[in-house]
Amino acid sequence: MKVTDYFEKAKGKTLISFEVLPPLKGGGMQAIFKTLDPLMEFKPPFVDVTYHREEFIYNKRDSGYYEKIAIRKRPGTVGICASIMHRYGIDAVPHLICGGFTKEDTENVLIDLNFLNIKNVLALRGDARKFDGKFIPEKDGHNYAVDLVNQMNDMNIGKYLDSNIENGEKTDFCIGVAGYPEKHIEAPNFAVDLQYLKAKIDAGASYIVTQMFFDNQKYFDFVDACRSAGINVPIVPGLKPLTKFYQLSSLPRLFFINMPDDLVAAVMKVKGDKEAIKQVGIEWCVAQSKELKAKGAPCLHYYTMGDQDTIRAIAEQVY
Repeated sequence: MKVTDYFEKAKGKTLISFEVLPPLKGGGMQAIFKTLDPLMEFKPPFVDVTYHREEFIYNKRDSGYYEKIAIRKRPGTVGICASIMHRYGIDAVPHLICGGFTKEDTENVLIDLNFLNIKNVLALRGDARKFDGKFIPEKDGHNYAVDLVNQMNDMNIGKYLDSNIENGEKTDFCIGVAGYPEKHIEAPNFAVDLQYLKAKIDAGASYIVTQMFFDNQKYFDFVDACRSAGINVPIVPGLKPLTKFYQLSSLPRLFFINMPDDLVAAVMKVKGDKEAIKQVGIEWCVAQSKELKAKGAPCLHYYTMGDQDTIRAIAEQVY
């Protein structure tokens, strides 16, 4: 079933969903099951599976030449989605990114997803590789998420890259995209970022999942701004609990988000006590979740990052 159908069927009830990372190359499905098994009691209708572009390092050889070596590869998003659907009987939402894919690669992945009856996809540009400094698409790949949405929408009307294909099967993908309550780090300002988001919706996306945030007012203001801009699709808040002291600086740096004064003060108060810091993060996320639920958010989407115990501790108090 489509993600948007779940929202409609819920009739205003706030659903719950989780996002998992594929294991690093060489890992197995047990890592995914270990994360999800304890969370299934909350009956999520769907689970997201991320996709990460591989990273490279350059090792200097004795000859003086540099050898390009792939590291931190997380393969298997499509297969993981199929396994999740088979094991738990719920829908899986694969992330599909621009980076690392040609248009033909993208089409082939979408064909595979269609064969597997996977009807939901989250379309993302993806991050720049660390050594690139800025996002660089593959040759004959997409530059922006809106281009990816356009290709998916084309397939939904039976239009394939090969113009010689006649009467191609129409896919039926429900397309989600990312939204940034505190704007995307590369956008010049919030207004322009909102224009980019509306372009993705106009291209055929039917729901939005937000970047993490720690101040609910940022989400409420974002929803209001979207509605004023004519964006009327469901907007799902993405949540991640703060669990470690260094995240006070790393999360704002990596995701261009602000930490509320009260949260920072609470963490600073227990600095040096790892368990106390985690408890502060859990309590903050629980409070966030309860308020978002009370205000009618369509779904609370938790970024698990492999920390199922913390997410379960939060969900137990909210659902």
